[in-house]
Amino acid sequence: MQHATICILGGTGFVGRHIASRLIARGKQVRIPTRHRDRHRDMLVLPGIELIETDIFDSRSLLRLLENTDCVINLVGILNERQHNGEGFRRVHIDLPRQVVDACRVAGVPRLLHMSALNADVSSSPSHYLRTKAEGENFLHTIATSTLHVTSFRPSVIFGPGDSFFNRFAALLKQVPLLFPLACPQSRFAPVYVGDVSDRFVEVLDDAASYRKRYDLCGPRQYTLRQLVEYTARTLGLKRRIIGLPDAASQLQAALLEWFPGKPFSLDNFRSLQVDSVCKQGPFQPTSIESIVPLYLGDKSRQTRYDRYRGRARR
Repeated sequence: MQHATICILGGTGFVGRHIASRLIARGKQVRIPTRHRDRHRDMLVLPGIELIETDIFDSRSLLRLLENTDCVINLVGILNERQHNGEGFRRVHIDLPRQVVDACRVAGVPRLLHMSALNADVSSSPSHYLRTKAEGENFLHTIATSTLHVTSFRPSVIFGPGDSFFNRFAALLKQVPLLFPLACPQSRFAPVYVGDVSDRFVEVLDDAASYRKRYDLCGPRQYTLRQLVEYTARTLGLKRRIIGLPDAASQLQAALLEWFPGKPFSLDNFRSLQVDSVCKQGPFQPTSIESIVPLYLGDKSRQTRYDRYRGRARR
């Protein structure tokens, strides 16, 4: 079955915009919900994009949104919550997927692609984030049937222009002179490029072999958090000494910063960092941070080079 109309929940976000552009390039119609349509009018330059102002957490609104849709891609997720008891994570990572499934059944949507998280595990994950990601993912695969085909993706940290990883550390490094205190410096990641992640979503759309599958997504190399922050500083041309904090100091930093505006670091983030975000086996996605990050991180000339690179890649 060729899925022609796709609804992307979380489509106005970092990954969603990349997936949407790839789907449009393949001639798909893309429906994207948003709470504030005027904030994302720039997306309407892509032919085939339909921006609908609605509340996806309202069951009736969600059902109307999914009518006459061939596939739903759920990218909605949060790294932090306003509460400190896990209820915010449950609402987004567990309750919403359940609502999506109910709406898919009523609307007759046959295909569901879901964004989970690498190493999410209900029994062993130390953080609310990872446990709720796992519970939502497990629920979807439990209810997968011959009429609703589910595939989930479990990426390590995702990088690319507009990411919240390298760009966030870049901003922090610019603000903090000389010495940069870093929590959990030995935590390991295998950063995966947003273009590779988007390609994997699009490739499995009509692939029956992917039904009920869970795909781990990692880039070609592993790094410690310290190595990634040091790389960011070098790319920016900043001389910073990274001071790795021991666990007790890292936990204290998290306990303090989670009360700061924007919650730059939280106790739940600290707990998530106790599990290395790396894949145990391949296939590994091909694009390295060294080939992409310098093209968008920093000055406008780098951004121009990235735009040119992206244009060549699309052709």
